[in-house]
Amino acid sequence: MPRDDEPTITPELVLHAYASGIFPMAEHRDDPEVFWVEPRRRGIIPLDGFHISRSLARRIRQGRYEITIDTAFDAVMDACADRPETWINDQIRSLYSQLHAMGRAHSLEVWQDGQLAGGVYGLAIGAAFFGESMFSRRRDASKIALAWLVDRLRRAGFTLLDTQFITPHLASLGAIEVSRADYRRRLDAALSRSADFTAPPAATPQGVVQRNTHTS
Repeated sequence: MPRDDEPTITPELVLHAYASGIFPMAEHRDDPEVFWVEPRRRGIIPLDGFHISRSLARRIRQGRYEITIDTAFDAVMDACADRPETWINDQIRSLYSQLHAMGRAHSLEVWQDGQLAGGVYGLAIGAAFFGESMFSRRRDASKIALAWLVDRLRRAGFTLLDTQFITPHLASLGAIEVSRADYRRRLDAALSRSADFTAPPAATPQGVVQRNTHTS
């Protein structure tokens, strides 16, 4: 249980935290407490540096899936948390559901054969998008989700895609680490601009690949 002197974590406090360079996590799904994190080295995906391999480009062009935006936010969060270890506890799930209702948190879903096959969710402030988590139930579904997310962010006017940490999987897609000071500069610049996640019209698989200049 939180102590009496601990501030209540509200959606507004979460927004303020992200704008200050920190974000909330829990130790595990059953931990009732949330702590704040500011990594010394921050993971980001440069929006002009997302890497689409030839095999991924081929799978994207095949178009054997459907992409939707903000149609299954809670289901995406639940799928992201459905793993042996997760930092998404009940409080974080509740906070981001509220942020979604406020139009601040968004999800991108990948559907195959009428089933939710993959997706990603995150938080938008200004021209910064903070990618929280992604999941995959079919081959390459999370990669497809991330490729469509990057394309949407670029077309919507975003300048920063924060991945918080970097993993080998994200590094293979073009993610890099930057220092805390460099990240703060990028964040401040992004927060001074505006972007609308919901504004861009629907894309095509071919367009997603063509607009990315880092195929190999």
